[in-house]
Amino acid sequence: MQYSPLGSSGVNVSRVCLGSMTWGVQNTQRDADDQIAYALERGVNFIDTAEMYAVPPSPETYGKTEQIIGDWLSRNQQKRSDIVLATKVAGNGLSWVREGGDITRQAVIEAVDNSLKRLQTDYIDLYQLHWPNRSTPHFARQWPGILKFSDVNTQAHQAGMLDILEGLNDCVKAGKIKHCGLSDDTPWGISQFVSLAKEHNLPRMVSIQNEFSLAHAKDWPYLIEQCVHEDIAYLPWSPLAAGLLTGKYLEGARPKGSRWSFAQRNGIFRDTPNAQQATKLYAELAHANNMTPAQLALAWCNQVDGVTSSIIGATTMAQLKEDIDAFNITLNDETLTSIGTIFKNYPMPY
Repeated sequence: MQYSPLGSSGVNVSRVCLGSMTWGVQNTQRDADDQIAYALERGVNFIDTAEMYAVPPSPETYGKTEQIIGDWLSRNQQKRSDIVLATKVAGNGLSWVREGGDITRQAVIEAVDNSLKRLQTDYIDLYQLHWPNRSTPHFARQWPGILKFSDVNTQAHQAGMLDILEGLNDCVKAGKIKHCGLSDDTPWGISQFVSLAKEHNLPRMVSIQNEFSLAHAKDWPYLIEQCVHEDIAYLPWSPLAAGLLTGKYLEGARPKGSRWSFAQRNGIFRDTPNAQQATKLYAELAHANNMTPAQLALAWCNQVDGVTSSIIGATTMAQLKEDIDAFNITLNDETLTSIGTIFKNYPMPY
């Protein structure tokens, strides 16, 4: 296993981050125990979760994944210091989470305390804002005309960001969290948090996790360039495009128990004709090079300049082994050229 610096934190994390959002719906406590044990055996030291999980999110599943991780930690206390544990505070829009309100200083303090209880730990290594209080061009909202940035009250959101940073600072000073990060944000969001932290001597964001894959690479080059020069770790989530790039959903297939067989909060917006065609071509290329489509997609993501650690999720041990094995694959120039040809024809298929 290879490791990379988590931005400016001084912490090194494995190039593989074990995602956990299926634990509590698609996966049981036993499944999670087995996945954690195997990941640690393979050198993974980075686990990501969120108060909102499991998914699909609901009042019944809220906090369930953190509880599952907490159950494991309660039985493996001696391994706590070996793990970089990341979780996230939910943003607005979920009526069962703080009545759907914005992230605020008080919301951060309350959410941190509740996550610590569910996780059965004294501290969180990386605490992230799951999504901003403003609407952002993620989840298929990147197309022109969907959002009006000019409608955003700049000063109000800057004040809200400062309020959030003060809440994070309270938790850092109390020893409850070590480092802070972003999720589902933009270059403007990054720049505001960085400048406000510097101006007010508040915690600096060390990472951002956004959706990034062969099928959804809109963060390249501008956001990733900023991360490199600002010393902010870039953490791709869904490097398999929610399973699309495995090829298992080709021709309208819906394997029983798979993610796309569940109702999705934002709909199955990744299932478009262009996404299907791109996936078919990537799958053919993978098989021609004696690897699985998932391994091709993950190996490519791992080789993108500026990527720190890719967040993978699996519902079976076979999937987890396949995915982790991908990080031992180095794609040669010929394969990268072939990938580039497909990518240029389908640069943003959904």
